[in-house]
Amino acid sequence: MSWSHLSWGAMVEVVVGVVMFAAAVWLYRRPVGPTPDAVDDARGYGSQGAVILLIIAAILLIHGLGGLEYHPSEGEIEMMKAQAR
Repeated sequence: MSWSHLSWGAMVEVVVGVVMFAAAVWLYRRPVGPTPDAVDDARGYGSQGAVILLIIAAILLIHGLGGLEYHPSEGEIEMMKAQAR
């Protein structure tokens, strides 16, 4: 895969997305200590902040890689050519 088609801004977006994704995974997998009202010594995982970071990272990666760019269909191209005449 060639990365030469990406602008500097898109490259920064992809790098920030990857860093945020790694931070989200780290936050999500970090063990949470037992709460004072816990009956047993069960340890849980998870964080709402990690899920929000994961969603933002996914959006940044999709946008940075060009997944949200507009690409007209063949019908739209033909309609624009017909209107230009």
